Amino acid sequence: MTSLPGAGGPAAAPEGPAESTAELAGIAIGMLTAAGQTVAAAESLTGGLVTAALTSVAGASAVVRGGVVAYATDLKADLLGVPAVLLAETGPVHPDVAAAMASGVRERLGADFGVATTGVAGPGPADGKPQGTVFIAVQGPAGGAGKGLRFSGDRREVREESVRSVLSLLVSALREELG
Repeated sequence: MTSLPGAGGPAAAPEGPAESTAELAGIAIGMLTAAGQTVAAAESLTGGLVTAALTSVAGASAVVRGGVVAYATDLKADLLGVPAVLLAETGPVHPDVAAAMASGVRERLGADFGVATTGVAGPGPADGKPQGTVFIAVQGPAGGAGKGLRFSGDRREVREESVRSVLSLLVSALREELG
C-alpha cells in the first residue's frame, strides 16, 4: 500500500500494531457507544462491506445509522449530494468526491460521523485511474480527514484493504475527536 498525493491531509495511523478489520470495527463501535455518537457509511467500490463490518459487532444498532451504496456516479450526486460539477470535472475516483460522500452521508442520515470509500477495485483501470486506486474519507463534528491509497492485489484484496483502511481512519478520527 502506498499513499497518493493530493488526497487531503494525512491521517494518523491507529496507535499500536495494525488491527484487523473486525478489531477496528469493534474499536469504532465501542468508542462511538461510549461517547453516544453515531456513524453512517457512503460506499462505492466496497459495495456495503464497510457497513457490514460495522454491523457485525454486537451493539452496533445503537450507533450505526445506516449505509448508502452509491456505486453509480449519478447516485453519488442524487443520494449523497456530491456536486454534479465536481463529478463532471474529476470523475468519481477523487479525494474531493470521497470527502463530499462522507459529508453527504453524515448529513443525510443524521450521523455524527460519516465515512466514505471510492476507487477502482478492478480488474483493470476505470475512469482513467489504475486498479487499486482508492480514496477514503471521514467527516465528523470537528472536521474531516482523507487519504489516497494504492493497493496491489486482485479485486477482493483491494476491497478488503479499503474497508480496513477506512475503519482505521475512522478509529483515528474518533481518537482525535473523542479522546
